[in-house]
Amino acid sequence: MAIIGGLFAVAGLPAHGQGELLVAGGATAQPVAVADSSTVSAQSVTVSADLALPELERDQFEATSPEDLEVIRQQSAIASENAVYAASGARELGDDYPWATGGYSLSPLNYYLRQCTDFVAWRLNRDVGSVSAPFRWAWADLTPNGGNASQWKAAWDAHGWTVSATPVVGSVAWFGWENHIAYVKTVNADGSVLVEEYNYVNRVYGQRILAAADVDAFLYPPGQ
Repeated sequence: MAIIGGLFAVAGLPAHGQGELLVAGGATAQPVAVADSSTVSAQSVTVSADLALPELERDQFEATSPEDLEVIRQQSAIASENAVYAASGARELGDDYPWATGGYSLSPLNYYLRQCTDFVAWRLNRDVGSVSAPFRWAWADLTPNGGNASQWKAAWDAHGWTVSATPVVGSVAWFGWENHIAYVKTVNADGSVLVEEYNYVNRVYGQRILAAADVDAFLYPPGQ
């Protein structure tokens, strides 16, 4: 062995058996056994009950009740039906109103076009076979003291025409201070009524089934 600059230069290293380590002084040391990872069992961890856990924030939303879902379903159905009326012109659904594309002027019946009053006046004329001018029932004949729907019952009372809580086909469904009227197309076996109307949805035709109690009064056709 030669000493060079404070370093040991080893000319040759003796061979040792596998696993032997050379330590200072030429002695050998036995290798330390390494545990087989396949035989190490999993450790369990115990968490103290006193450990403080962070609180989770909840979203600020409430569950929708079955009642709310039913209201949503009904509103969706109404919107869908009204869309059908608007898209098709509703002619195939029973609309025979002759001025369905009219603007914002008076009709030949002297009610405003595409309003509930003009549609009902048209139906009263149709039912007595008056389908062209001169019409049997115009504004001056039906409601000469006012053209609003809210005024129709007072006009019927003034004429002495029948006003009743019992519906009949061809009568006028009067909705009082809602300022709306409709035409009774059918009286169903359960007492409900199928009404046809204009301007329940803005200036278009529609149909509804209502309990008779939902109508403030039924104005029978003039002369009945």
